[in-house]
Amino acid sequence: MKLAIGSDHAGYEYKDFIVRYLIKEGHQISDKGPSGIDSVDYADFAHPVAIDVEEKHADLGILVCGSGNGVCMTANKHKGIRAALCWTEELGALARQHNDANILCLPARFISKRMAKRIVNVFLSAKFEGGRHQNRVNKIPC
Repeated sequence: MKLAIGSDHAGYEYKDFIVRYLIKEGHQISDKGPSGIDSVDYADFAHPVAIDVEEKHADLGILVCGSGNGVCMTANKHKGIRAALCWTEELGALARQHNDANILCLPARFISKRMAKRIVNVFLSAKFEGGRHQNRVNKIPC
């Protein structure tokens, strides 16, 4: 699977951890940065991930910041993006199954790396169920 991933400084260590894990699992990763823990603005990294997903250069995206909110709000400004803030495995699965989410947003300051990896696994393996959920997803865009 082709995945785009980015973070801010608060999510950098999680992003790096997830990138290394996903490469070992055989995924193609486009790491949009940052390259370290120096303070940065989350939007500078969330927009490139959203653009990759929006333009179909990536199948899905993953974003990480301290609360997950900043990257989620930023990504959701893009047409066709359904970014979901998830802090449990169940939320990660439901975001894909019911909302056809195409970007996973993780709150680094509120979950462990182990939990982040578990949420990523569930998010990547879950499939959109369509059916009654499709009509709801169709109503999301303005």
